[in-house]
Amino acid sequence: MTQASKFWIFAYGSLLWNAGFEIAEQQCATLEGYERSFCMWSIHHRGTATRPGLVLALAKKTGFRCAGMALRCHSAQSQEVMQALRERELVSSAYIEMVVPLTLADGRSIAATAFVVDQTHRQYCPDLTLDEQAEIIAHATGGRGTNRDYLEETVARLNEIGIPDTGLASLVRRVRDCISMPGRACQAE
Repeated sequence: MTQASKFWIFAYGSLLWNAGFEIAEQQCATLEGYERSFCMWSIHHRGTATRPGLVLALAKKTGFRCAGMALRCHSAQSQEVMQALRERELVSSAYIEMVVPLTLADGRSIAATAFVVDQTHRQYCPDLTLDEQAEIIAHATGGRGTNRDYLEETVARLNEIGIPDTGLASLVRRVRDCISMPGRACQAE
C-alpha cells in the first residue's frame, strides 16, 4: 500500500453525493472482493423500525468488485471527520468499519476506511428480489429523507463520475413504476 499516511474513505453510496466533509482529493477507485447492493435494512436514515427502508452496503463476495470514489479529507480534520462518519454510519451497528485496499484510477494502491455490512447482523437482508427492493424503496422514508431520493442521488452521482451501475439504474425504473401505479406490485422488466 502506498499513501497509507493519508486519510481516505471509500464512498460507494450516499457518501458519493453527501460526504459531509471537505474533500482534499478524490478519485474513482475499485475495491476487489465486495459487492455493492441494497442488502441492509435502514431503520434510521431511509426508513423506520416499523417501516424499514433499504440502503446500499458492501458485502464480501469472491469474484466481485465495487467501483466507487476514494475521498481524502484534510489531515488536520481526520479525527473530526472520522467521529462524524462513525456517528452517521454506525448508528445501528449494522456496518463494520474496516480498512480496505483500493486501486485508484491513476494506478495507485491505497488503504481506505470503508463501512461494510456485518453479514451476521439482523439488518442484513441479502435475499430480497429486485421487485421486493423496489416496493420497499418506493415507500420508505426515514430521518434523512425518502429511500427513493437516496437511490436516485446515488445513481445520478455514479453516472456523473463515469461509473454507471446498470443494476441500480434498472431499480430506479422499477421504483418509479411502483410509485406511478399504486396498488400494483412492481413488475420485473
